[in-house]
Amino acid sequence: MHWLLRAVRWVRNPPSPQMVRMLVAVFLIALAIATIEWMGWWPEWATQERMRRQGPLR
Repeated sequence: MHWLLRAVRWVRNPPSPQMVRMLVAVFLIALAIATIEWMGWWPEWATQERMRRQGPLR
């Protein structure tokens, strides 16, 4: 529902061409990173190790 309201706001008051270019660029960068990681080309030094979940401190 939230996205529908945002879409209505964009139709009534469209963003500037500069804002649209920025959003497309961010989307393309995120898509490129996801594709590189999916293909296995992401370097190990850029991958964060998962932290173990620990209970509360005593």
